[in-house]
Amino acid sequence: MLFNVRNIFSIAKPTRTSKEMLRQFWYGPPAQMNVHLKGRDLLTLHNYTADELKYLLWMASDLKQRIKHKGEYLPLMQGKSLAMIFEKRSTRTRLSAETGFALLGGYPSFLTTQDIHLGTNESLTDTARVLSCMTNAILARVYKHNDLDLMTKEATIPIINGLSDLYHPLQILADYLTLQEHYGGLNGLTITWIGDGNNVLHSIMTSAAKLGMHLCIATPKGFEPDLRITEISEQYSKEYGTKLLLTTDPLEAAAGANVLITDTWISMGQEEEKKERLKAFQGYQITMQTAKSAASNWTFLHCLPRKREEVDDEVFYSPQSLVFQEAENRKWTIMAVMVSLLTDYSPQLQKPTF
Repeated sequence: MLFNVRNIFSIAKPTRTSKEMLRQFWYGPPAQMNVHLKGRDLLTLHNYTADELKYLLWMASDLKQRIKHKGEYLPLMQGKSLAMIFEKRSTRTRLSAETGFALLGGYPSFLTTQDIHLGTNESLTDTARVLSCMTNAILARVYKHNDLDLMTKEATIPIINGLSDLYHPLQILADYLTLQEHYGGLNGLTITWIGDGNNVLHSIMTSAAKLGMHLCIATPKGFEPDLRITEISEQYSKEYGTKLLLTTDPLEAAAGANVLITDTWISMGQEEEKKERLKAFQGYQITMQTAKSAASNWTFLHCLPRKREEVDDEVFYSPQSLVFQEAENRKWTIMAVMVSLLTDYSPQLQKPTF
């Protein structure tokens, strides 16, 4: 399927060197954006406008430059605490949230299924109300997205989606920051997803067009993205004049792509489907043969952890692979979310070009 094609042959901006990127973020009067996110929840990027997404990426760039590169101390979370509810195991989400919140002077409190059982020992309603009395925000990594919806209704503090069965917004903000740093802008890039129609893809589908990016998706038959989210993505494609392609052919999707992305074929909770899924995804591994169809300046992203059947070593460890920069940026983008939702702080560095 191909929807509302416009500027299909837009050429992405050439890659900038790290020095050129650092020069972009000079001190000076910050450009103003009429964006106010304090007190908001972040469950899905679908609920965020183009300007709000750009603001979060600007904030992440600001924090990364000032704290990492300039060595500044910004205790923006001093006196604040974060409740972290994790029903699913995690490396990057947990570490980025814990270290990021602490780096900003706050106190993160990690709660596993051994500490808290959502809706079991205590109702979701009661949990949300209790945590609202004791903390300033809740970051929850859950199986069911509906649990997050209920928490937002009952809590009086911001709820942040650390991952659910439907969306993974924090991951995609990190992806966009990584691409922004590498290409110097997002508008006109073509993203190609090859793999399962899962929560990570859903977050791309509800946001990429807002930032001017084209999206090509290749999934096996029976593993397509959620129909409701596909309809939303089609609407955004028409509204923002971007290309949206859904196919079962990985090479068709990869043609002309600036960015090749994949993810696990077997998400947590789908272990019993492993044999069936591995059979269905044969031919979907990203290799250098796949990359031959992509643009000359192609890059590769993966949210990790990665399995070799999803992408081979030659691509994963190639110079085009941005996966470890992408992993680091989980920290700066989650910090940007927390600062934006909990404070009145505005970025002090010049707004980058999107």
